[in-house]
Amino acid sequence: MTSNHRAARHRRPRKALAIGLPVTLAAAGVLAYGSVFGLGPGEEGRAAAAGAPTWATAAADGFASVNALGQNGTYGGRNGRTVTVTSLADLEKYATAAEPYVIVVAGTIAVAPVGKEIKIASDKTVIGSGTSGHVVGGGFFLGQGVHNVIIRNLTIRDSYQGVWNDKEHDFDAIQMDGAHHVWIDHNDLRHTADGLIDVRKDSTYVTVSWNRLSNANKSFGIGWTENLVTDITVHHNWIRETEQRNPSTDNAAHAHLYNNLVEDVPGTSIKSAYGNYARGRTRMLLENSVFQGMNNPVIRDATATLVQRGNVFARTSGRNESGGGTAFDPRTSYGYTPDAAADVPARVKSEAGPRTSLGRSTTDDAAVRTLTVAKDGTGQYRTVQAAVDAVPAGNTSRLVISVKPGTYRETVSIPATKQHVTIQGTGTSRKDTVIVYGNAAGLPKPDGSGTYGTPGSATVAVRSDDSHLRNLTISNDFDEGAHQSLKDHQAVALLTTGDRIVLNGLIVTGDQDTLELETAAKDKTGRVYMTNSYVVGNVDFIFGRATAVIDRSVITLKKRWNGTSAGYVTAPSTPAGRRGMLINRSTVNGDVAAGSFHLGRNWHPGGDSTADPQVTVRDSELSAAIKRAPWSDMGGFSWKEDRFAEYGNTGPGTGPASTERPHLTSAQAASQEVSDWLGDWTP
Repeated sequence: MTSNHRAARHRRPRKALAIGLPVTLAAAGVLAYGSVFGLGPGEEGRAAAAGAPTWATAAADGFASVNALGQNGTYGGRNGRTVTVTSLADLEKYATAAEPYVIVVAGTIAVAPVGKEIKIASDKTVIGSGTSGHVVGGGFFLGQGVHNVIIRNLTIRDSYQGVWNDKEHDFDAIQMDGAHHVWIDHNDLRHTADGLIDVRKDSTYVTVSWNRLSNANKSFGIGWTENLVTDITVHHNWIRETEQRNPSTDNAAHAHLYNNLVEDVPGTSIKSAYGNYARGRTRMLLENSVFQGMNNPVIRDATATLVQRGNVFARTSGRNESGGGTAFDPRTSYGYTPDAAADVPARVKSEAGPRTSLGRSTTDDAAVRTLTVAKDGTGQYRTVQAAVDAVPAGNTSRLVISVKPGTYRETVSIPATKQHVTIQGTGTSRKDTVIVYGNAAGLPKPDGSGTYGTPGSATVAVRSDDSHLRNLTISNDFDEGAHQSLKDHQAVALLTTGDRIVLNGLIVTGDQDTLELETAAKDKTGRVYMTNSYVVGNVDFIFGRATAVIDRSVITLKKRWNGTSAGYVTAPSTPAGRRGMLINRSTVNGDVAAGSFHLGRNWHPGGDSTADPQVTVRDSELSAAIKRAPWSDMGGFSWKEDRFAEYGNTGPGTGPASTERPHLTSAQAASQEVSDWLGDWTP
């Protein structure tokens, strides 16, 4: 907001609160910095009880979909209970159980001893929660006869023991010996001591799709038997920076490889020995795949049959072979439609690997485009803004900007023309991925066109509808103490002006005016739902005219630049007839003096007497920092003429109802639920 908060005093009649139907609300949960985004501990069984979501009922394509060996396709644990695990003990408990389970891995699970391969029994789905499911230092093993297993959406990494072509440590990410009907889908497999995937000893009816395989000596071995048994489909995988077995297919009855991207990145120490290899008596169909920079991109033994069609080779050298007769027609076993080879690099790079949302099937996930950001150059873009710039104007479907851990010192703006954008940090904690800058309202712009103003100071600005931010820290680190000569110290970390904005799993931190929740114009609707988040600041640090719900979050009070404790949590400027701010099932606390903070004050921008600011704080815990009279006037307007109230709060910062501390009645509270704020929108 502007620094000019003073205006002539105006009085208006107070309005009665509307009464509506109640919606049941759960008690506030306890949050901690760094908690995992996604399903949390203690949620096991809930998804199954409510009806299995699409990610739990999805079934495989390719050879894993074939009815054979007494198994009609591959659907994993969809007929069983859904459980969430965060420890190795629980992962092993459910993975080895006799009954079917959908096992959701929420967070990073370290495997001990290093290299251990967790056994998986039949009828299991093991799936990562968003992009947070990591298995570190070990992998999975599917033994003889194990069947109907799905491994999806996981990162399995870092069992490497320091020897590149390791002959001593058989530490794979996923190994199967004699298993059948297995689907390995949308995983990130990397940096193991031996192979990333081994499909051995007559394992069959296997589909490996939409995975990232990288940074290992051996990528993917198939077969290793004298028998012609294995039927396998390998499609839409990104295999990069692996030396050999990309994949190597030995005595496979039917190996269908299509739409894969196999890449040797120039300028690194890893050099490819070969790409796809048809060994022994393998029958392989290889189509519409792309090979970039590979040495010996396609090779075959004289005894193998290898048919190529529609593949693209760029900067490759050495052997590129086919022949030995006709292979087979996959359509006699299953239907499929390959992408054009020209589309493969962009599509596979953006869509392979773990997805950010579990609430989608594989088909749905394919429709969600992903752009990757990494400071170290391992993504498609090095800055978040560069990825935003790549979003097409008029975007009509969800597009995810996946940001790898790191500190990105930049400003980011999503314009109104680029809707349905999600910016998602990929770390295990919201602290891992930080977007930070230090502009303030009174700082002059470098181009000499004036000062930034309050909205212009934002580190991240979301101006488009239906956009989401997840698993990030967004900060404005403007140093008030070093700029005392500056007139306007407002320094926004996050600005929103769009409608249907979701903020989930964030830390938003600053001093004055940290979180600005606005609308595109005074007559426009702007709804924001924030959950599982932290907001940190000291003066008017949650403000604006949007209809906003802050749910199950922590509001952290911060001392001023000179060490004093004084401030205001909210400063709404709600238009008349609209909902303002609802703080629900949350906690307000901080390392500040007792009785030093107001819950809010009423902002009438520019002396606008038509504004009708509103804040309701309900079912929340208030620390002793909150004043006994928690609301304050601003700019000559009395807060008592606007809409400020509490209901059902707890903690030492609460107080009895009075003229200085309005409480809702039960009937009034029934019309001030989350659903009343959000209307026809369900985030």
